[in-house]
Amino acid sequence: MSEMINVLDKGYFRLVNVMGSDLSVANSARVSYDKESTELSENDARLIRFLAREGHTSPFRHATLQFEMYAPLMVARQHWKYVVGSDHTMDAWNESSRRYITEEPTFYIPQADEWRSAPENSKQGSGEPIVIRHGEMATRDLEDYIAHGEMLYRRAMASGICAEQARLFLPAYGMYVRYYWTASLQSVAHFLNQRLAHDSQVEIQEYAKAVKVLSEPYFPVSIAELTKGAK
Repeated sequence: MSEMINVLDKGYFRLVNVMGSDLSVANSARVSYDKESTELSENDARLIRFLAREGHTSPFRHATLQFEMYAPLMVARQHWKYVVGSDHTMDAWNESSRRYITEEPTFYIPQADEWRSAPENSKQGSGEPIVIRHGEMATRDLEDYIAHGEMLYRRAMASGICAEQARLFLPAYGMYVRYYWTASLQSVAHFLNQRLAHDSQVEIQEYAKAVKVLSEPYFPVSIAELTKGAK
């Protein structure tokens, strides 16, 4: 299995593996009565809707999804915050490390029309796009900053400094990192509810949209019921 959606300028979200289905959720709930279905029926869908509505979440932890994500560090760290916030829902996370690899650094660079203004009534988030001339300057400044950091990184490596210290020269927040995220269906829904919200960071919203598109075909009833409040 390898289903992938490109995100941002160089990122992607890839579905690596799936264990279970909507039927798994229904059967996990019915085991208390020593019952089991072999095909998803309307009764099973009705049961899933009941479980989601009443907050009976344990059956949703008997199905799991595994993703590979390639995202700027600022997105990965926001994602990690919600994994930690839902660690009772069974998650695993493994990330590439520049202690061990020295692959070519890749950075997220917004284009001139992608820079956003600070919101008027909040200390976080973003507002409307800024004027193009300021966006053009920001893009050039970021490109120059990244180029200088890469030069210092390569110079440090060439002088014999170890990779785990040389990486200190790389501009961190825009640098792409690759990681595997394995999560229960409940945890995936928790992430979607948090990161599809209109006030979440725009970049991570794009990754959340990819997660929803990749997950829905395998769990159409569960995803619909667990994310009713998400856009």
